[in-house]
Amino acid sequence: MPIYEYECENCGTHFDKLQSIQSDPILQCPECSGSVHKVFTPTGIIFKGSGWYITDSRKAASSAVTGDASKKDSAESKPEKKPETKTEPSASTAASKT
Repeated sequence: MPIYEYECENCGTHFDKLQSIQSDPILQCPECSGSVHKVFTPTGIIFKGSGWYITDSRKAASSAVTGDASKKDSAESKPEKKPETKTEPSASTAASKT
């Protein structure tokens, strides 16, 4: 079961309560019977393993950081060059050259 932190709006008292997720939130302060609200706090993150490396992130993000995106955009706007096809000379052309 999670532990929830509450704060009284009248006296400012902070207190914790072990509650089920399905149970209703506490509405009254145990000190002054004033109204209370839940206090949300950030949780800690623990990275386990061999470590975090720049190579673990996506490659698209690294190109945007280095400015390669402008090069990519200009390359995409140019039409593609078609490879030249070589044609073999016909028999009549080859005979005329000799």
